[in-house]
Amino acid sequence: MYLIFLMLSTLSIGIIFIIISAMYNQYTIRQKLKRFPQISGFPFIGVIFKLINKPDYERMKWILSQINEYKEGIFVQWIGPSPIIHIFKPEFLEIIFPSTTNIKKGSIYHLLRSWLGNGLLTSSGLQWFHDRKLIGPTFHFSILEQFVETFHEKSKILTKCLEKEIEKNPTKPINIFPFSINVTLDIICETAMGVNVHAQEDNTKYTSTVHKVSKMIINRFLRPWYMLDSLYYLTPTGKEYKATLNDLHEFTRSIIKKRKIERQLKNDYDNLENIDDVKRKKAFLDLLLDENEKSDTPLTDDEVRAQVDTFMFEGHDTTAVAITWTLFCLGNSPKHQEKVHEELEEVFKDLDAPVTIKDLSQLKYLDRVIKETLRIYPSVPMIGRELTEDVNLGDYVIPKGMTIILAIVLAHRNPEVWPDPLKFDPDRFLPENSKNRNPYAYVPFSAGPRNCIGQRFALLEEKVVLSSILRKWRVKSVKTHETIRNGGSLIYRPAEDVLIHFTPKN
Repeated sequence: MYLIFLMLSTLSIGIIFIIISAMYNQYTIRQKLKRFPQISGFPFIGVIFKLINKPDYERMKWILSQINEYKEGIFVQWIGPSPIIHIFKPEFLEIIFPSTTNIKKGSIYHLLRSWLGNGLLTSSGLQWFHDRKLIGPTFHFSILEQFVETFHEKSKILTKCLEKEIEKNPTKPINIFPFSINVTLDIICETAMGVNVHAQEDNTKYTSTVHKVSKMIINRFLRPWYMLDSLYYLTPTGKEYKATLNDLHEFTRSIIKKRKIERQLKNDYDNLENIDDVKRKKAFLDLLLDENEKSDTPLTDDEVRAQVDTFMFEGHDTTAVAITWTLFCLGNSPKHQEKVHEELEEVFKDLDAPVTIKDLSQLKYLDRVIKETLRIYPSVPMIGRELTEDVNLGDYVIPKGMTIILAIVLAHRNPEVWPDPLKFDPDRFLPENSKNRNPYAYVPFSAGPRNCIGQRFALLEEKVVLSSILRKWRVKSVKTHETIRNGGSLIYRPAEDVLIHFTPKN
């Protein structure tokens, strides 16, 4: 009896000590951040109950509503007992983005590791520097130039798929997003992985599975009690997540396996065209496998898969939403759309002619249209970092160890910088209108050392796909900027069908 009493007393003291330590830690953090503007919430809970059951678009709407509330360009939001500091003032972003020390990804990226491993998106420190240096040459302009032909070939398949859909009912609007997703998946698989998956013809489930996993990660982030893997994977949601993740990993394993077989066949035969009709170029996956074959410490199969998973996710989802939102914006702006058509007719005398890199360089107006779209709908709306050293931002000092959100979408819609921010106006990016603007007011591909390695690839791809569509059709959106539900999970996805009417130009 005495032993039981002693054990219970020890346990009680331990619990009390943990509670007191947690309370003291919370008090210390709050003292450090007491001068910061803060979204009101409950102690140890924060704003979880405001967000936990909201759909994605309602969460985004709530975050966007903070722009006018916190004009200082900085505010603190508490998720459970953890503070998250949102930053969107360009002058503040200008201090953080170029840093070579504060490049560690924030807490939500830890949840991505079960999916993306230590790929380029999630890694930090020496591994990230090594991987970035290794992968960088894959996106050299001379290599990108070779990919334009593939962009054009896949865009031709896209226009044929759209033609078939339009023929079913010419007056019925089409949800463009699934078409955008499939064409970008086709492109990333062939250019970066060297494998043709025929996504546009076969309608792979990969893209919908990516969306499902993304949503599950955000939902888990908003439930701090699910942070422990050992607990999370015991729940029905955790088991579903693991099964869904296996589907994604199986898809990328099949990509790697297929490419390895084709590389072996290439070594065995002089003419690869006899084996596969896909035109081969040096792909990202080839670079990884080449390095692995000559390395003294080769990557494991899971490490190769992590890099492939990262590029598959970042290389198709972000570009697909950019293409979708650009068509949506033009479908709401006949005046600007007409200028795009005029430019296309001037550059492409033969509207069915293949696209070249020279043609793309002449599409100046379309370039501004894409930039303005990415301002209103940045493909990656927010980036998380964990500070490894204190940061001084004007009157505020953010202590090291804090999680910060570089809120790109808030920076892009800040009325202090962008008057009438929801107005679609590509001329904002004319040189004379940009010269006095802080360069960190517009960062759709991030900035500094961790900027998007594939941004030139993405912009070339978007120009080819968009020009292929707009050389054939005029578009008209069903919804407007004010009525379309949008938000997304990790990517700025539409939260409903993006319905567009297609009218043949001729």
